[in-house]
Order: sequence, then structure tokens, then C-alpha cells
Amino acid sequence: MEYSRKSDKAIFIDQEALSTLALVQEGLLYPVDGLMDKKTAEEVKRTKLYKNHSFPFSFILAPKGKRNEEVLKSLQKGEIVTLKVNHKTVGWIEVNEVFEIDPNERVQEIYGTQNPSHPGVQATMKRLGRFAVSGKFEVDYPKLRIIKDQITTAKNRIGAKQTSAMMMAARPLHRAHERLIRTTLDRSDLVVIFLFKPYHEDSTLPYELRYRSMDYFIKTYLPANRVIIVPLEYTYIFAGYNEVILNALVAQNYGCDELVIGQNHAGLGSFYDKNRIQSVFDHLKGFKIEIHTAPEYAYCDICRTLVSNKTCPHGEHHHISYHADSILELLKKGLLPPAVLVRKEISAMILAYMFPNRFDNLEKIYYDLMPGSGLLETQSEEDFYIKLMKLYHTTSLK
Repeated sequence: MEYSRKSDKAIFIDQEALSTLALVQEGLLYPVDGLMDKKTAEEVKRTKLYKNHSFPFSFILAPKGKRNEEVLKSLQKGEIVTLKVNHKTVGWIEVNEVFEIDPNERVQEIYGTQNPSHPGVQATMKRLGRFAVSGKFEVDYPKLRIIKDQITTAKNRIGAKQTSAMMMAARPLHRAHERLIRTTLDRSDLVVIFLFKPYHEDSTLPYELRYRSMDYFIKTYLPANRVIIVPLEYTYIFAGYNEVILNALVAQNYGCDELVIGQNHAGLGSFYDKNRIQSVFDHLKGFKIEIHTAPEYAYCDICRTLVSNKTCPHGEHHHISYHADSILELLKKGLLPPAVLVRKEISAMILAYMFPNRFDNLEKIYYDLMPGSGLLETQSEEDFYIKLMKLYHTTSLK
């Protein structure tokens, strides 16, 4: 991007703020189309509406730091201020207004709490200043435009009439995820999987590893031209209790007709009213996207397949639940989860990543324990785990 508007003043922001600004620039939070001034921000805070469309909180930029605060307090209406990330110019703002905010009220808006023990509150307070700036802006962030083009190309390639969106962390990708993707494909021409890519992700299962496992499943076991994976850069605005509303808004503005979410999604807020399940979406304005609430899947040891509570007559004591945290705990301890929980190839990818060079003499162990050609061949750790899982499935000896 060429910056024809030069300025001696600069505001320093981080990559997360840049990505969030880009969401608005690319129309992915529409009808929000810019940084809100004080009057608009207060109105949105009070009504939860922007241009007669539901929006959970005001959209503002209030970067922390003594240098930023000095610059913000000096800005005048109509002045151009440069945006920088790591001292690199990434955009500009034509100032409309600078106004003071209460950081505690701001985190309450986003997270529904000011409790400093909340991880989102902690992270946001570290980067949230006391002064916000409004005005027209432009940022250099082509990633989101590329994703929009990818989705449009995929839709045009197969002439998709119905496109469904799924927001997934896949930490790790397990059998219930697979079932959900398949059932969504039954109803849709194209499924877009928005794979979460947080800015403060731990190194246990990084985005690249989760992408690789999802890509393997899609290319090996699904009609790959009908499913695409795109990153959803999970900035701070998605981390609060309004997550599911923003997910629906982003999916809608990416051109999806439906958002598929689990019935136990933390942000759904389902409740019973007159024998009908309602959710937060029943009270929103302006949304055109359909919301499909999917059942929770479990493995029934009598049915011997994946079931939902609507399709299985056997009690929960016969069900194996797919709790991602518990499955991940097995992997962290170096244990292969049973294939009924996670596909063996995906477990192999994860364990090989988590425990590199785990075996002193992998080739010898492989040769001693695994059936093969009789030749001592170089084997990867992933191959070893896959073959080991196959040994676990031997059933003639019990």
C-alpha cells in the first residue's frame, strides 16, 4: 500500500488490533464500517444496535502506552495519524474525534465481567488505553481479501447454492467433529470451516498442526472440492461472551447462508420458553444467516456407533463423550487415544509433533515389533504410531 497521506504523528498498535481493523475494512463486521465516535459508542453500548442491526459492543481503537496517549491527546479533527506495527507503517486514520474511555467498562462490554482472573480481561487490560480515536481509516492487510476470494472461487467452482459455515478450534480434531462435518455436507453444497487462529495460542497444538490434521481428513475422507478451510484470526473481540454473535456476523459477511453450532456452545445461551428452545439469536435484528444448532454426539457402547441423545435409547452411562480437553490430556501424556475417539493418523501427527525424537532407536523397535517386508527401512515416528495403533486392534488374543 502506498501512503499518500503523510504524518509526523504515529500510533503504535499490535498485530491483533491491525487484524481487527481489517475485519471492518473488508466489510466482515458490516454494518460496522468504521471507528465509532463517543456519541455512537455510547448509543451502541446502551442499545446493542448499530444502524438498526444488532451489534454487541462499540467498535473503538484505544491503544495503551504513554507515547500513544500523548499522541492521541494532541490530535485535532481532520489531522492524519499513521498506524504502525513494530515500527512498520500499516495504515492511517483521518481523525474525527479523540475521547476518554473507562477501560473497566470496556472489558465489561466485551467479556461481561471485569474479573481480573478472566484470561480475556487480563490480556485486554494490558493493551487497552484510556483514549480512543475515531475517524476514517485504511490499513494494509490483504489476508482477509484473499480469504473472501477463496470462498467466492470455491462457490463458483461447484455452483454452490447453499454454503454452510462451521467455526472450529479442533484441539484436537476428533470423531464427533468428523460426524458434524459430514452431516453438514449432507445439507449443503459447500462447507467453509473457519479454523480458529488465536493470537495468544499455546504451543501445544498450533494452528499449522490443527490445519494439517483437518486438511488430511478432508482430502482423504470427504469430497474435497466441497469443503474448504480458512483461518479465522481470533482477536480479542471474539473472546467474550458475544463470540457466537460475531461468528454469525463474520460468516454472513463472508457469504455463507448458514452457521452450524453445537447445542452446548458456550455463547449460545439456549433456554426453554413455552416448550421451545430459544437462543440469543431470537432477540437479534438484521441477521439473515440461518443458525443450525447441531446435537452433541457421543459413542454408544451398545449401538457401537456415534449417536445423539435424540437417536439413542440407551442412557448416558453407555456413552463415551468427546471432551476435547480430556482427549488432549491423553496426548500430552504421550498416550495414543483410542481410535473411537481420534483417527489414528491424526493422533500420530500430534504425538510426532509433541514428542520429537522420542525413541532412541526407532528403526530397531519398528523392525522388532511390526510386520513388514523384512528389510530394515527408515520409518517416521508418525508411521510408527499408526502401526502401533493397528497392533492394538488385534482381536484374536484377548
